[in-house]
Amino acid sequence: MARIAVIGAGMGAMAAAARLAVAGHRVAVYERTETYGGAVRRFERDGFAFDTGPGLLPLPAVYRDLFVKTGKEPLEECVELVQVDPASRHVFADGTEVSLPNASRAGVVAALDEALGGGAGQRWGDFLVRAREAWDRTRRPLLEEPLWPNWQVLAEREPYPAVPHKRLLRTRRASTLAEIGEWELRDERLAALLESHALAHGLDPRTAPASAAVLPYMEHAFGTWYVRGGIRELARAVYERCVQRRVEFVFGAEVTGIVEKDGRAAGVQLAGGTSRALGSGGGTVAEADLVVAGVAPDALGRLVTGAAVRGAGEVAPRRGAPSRLTVLLALRGGRPEGAAHRTVVHAEDREAERDLLFGGPGGMAARPTVTVLRPDDPALVPDAAQESIVLTSTVPAQPQEDGWADRKVFEQRAEAMIAVAERAVPGLRDRVLWREVRTPASIEEATGAAGGAIPAPALAAGAGHLLHPGNTTELPGLFTVGGWSHPGGGLPHAGMSGALVAGLIVEGPEFRGSQ
Repeated sequence: MARIAVIGAGMGAMAAAARLAVAGHRVAVYERTETYGGAVRRFERDGFAFDTGPGLLPLPAVYRDLFVKTGKEPLEECVELVQVDPASRHVFADGTEVSLPNASRAGVVAALDEALGGGAGQRWGDFLVRAREAWDRTRRPLLEEPLWPNWQVLAEREPYPAVPHKRLLRTRRASTLAEIGEWELRDERLAALLESHALAHGLDPRTAPASAAVLPYMEHAFGTWYVRGGIRELARAVYERCVQRRVEFVFGAEVTGIVEKDGRAAGVQLAGGTSRALGSGGGTVAEADLVVAGVAPDALGRLVTGAAVRGAGEVAPRRGAPSRLTVLLALRGGRPEGAAHRTVVHAEDREAERDLLFGGPGGMAARPTVTVLRPDDPALVPDAAQESIVLTSTVPAQPQEDGWADRKVFEQRAEAMIAVAERAVPGLRDRVLWREVRTPASIEEATGAAGGAIPAPALAAGAGHLLHPGNTTELPGLFTVGGWSHPGGGLPHAGMSGALVAGLIVEGPEFRGSQ
């Protein structure tokens, strides 16, 4: 039995803690804030409740597996999972609207053909077939296995089987998501639908590799799910499973360093006034045999001294990822029956929006892409005569001293988001009782990621720029977990990172993932 110190109580860290505790290890989690869940938080006021992080759950099988492997009660006995149907409604710049059924290729094809015409549904359906090939080729190395030592193979090989396209007397194949939209989908609305999946993860469709086609495929193949009471309920269930497995949590405990002894990790250094040593009854050092760090790259770099965290030739941590602006709306008037749970209102000028987010000549996008979440959930409102809505939009991640940290800038952006959302919810502004704006600074406070940056899932090709560092480090005894480590960001990926770290610790370096 090893003593294991886990830094952070995010979803990946808790998933690892539960699995390690079941394997017989003594696990203590040290969390800087006063609660668990990382970015999976809840805001409550006047009887209204809102998810301030992810609002939907893809690939619930990851958490089903966690609960099967760590206790008797399956996930469905701990939370109520609901399949969202339609999976999404889309309002395009030209006013066209379409609702896409959940996990039904035939239904999606028919809906797109009816709404967009011109064989649009068939082109999208054919694209999903090719996206499945990319998924089949990368699912194990990019989700279910530790990062390959020869990860350069993943960086160099494009798994998406692009259709040959004749252009200027040359035959080319799409190498980016934007090129798939232009050359294969051949419809501005289909291109916007495709690119919205990249934007939601903070990826520039113009540079995201064609392998990013797996993002819409995952949603199509495995469905879109909601947890009754909000996604925060999933975090609660994982936390309670950890407690049942006798994982110790210490909240308000800021880790200021990783202790090294004899060339390996030997514990964590805690800030004054928050410390308690694992098994020692006091002091500023929590001794441990192994350390699992669920923190962003910049934070990890500050914790390790005297040894490199990453060796030469390893994947470099991704920095400069965008963030998210969230507007929580408490509304008078109940939710109309049949309203879509999720509506994506697409930007009027996609190029200007991409320039704003990822650099270029464009300025502030007056009408950004906005996701509108309208859960049909009585737990989130005081009564049936009121409604809670969450608006989200991708924004640049910026340090606190930058102008984006100016509250007035965010309030102006929130006004623009509400104006956009009215295309999906007519009369929205007149129904607002109050609103709460959650900025990138809120995300930084919850997760510690500089500028409130949000990690994207790992993707193949693209010269490896969208791979994440492996879960082992150059410092023996130190492992990394969560969205900034392999296999990257997102709820399912965080859960898988916990499984991978537990496997590497329990089975050793020969561990090759779940079978």
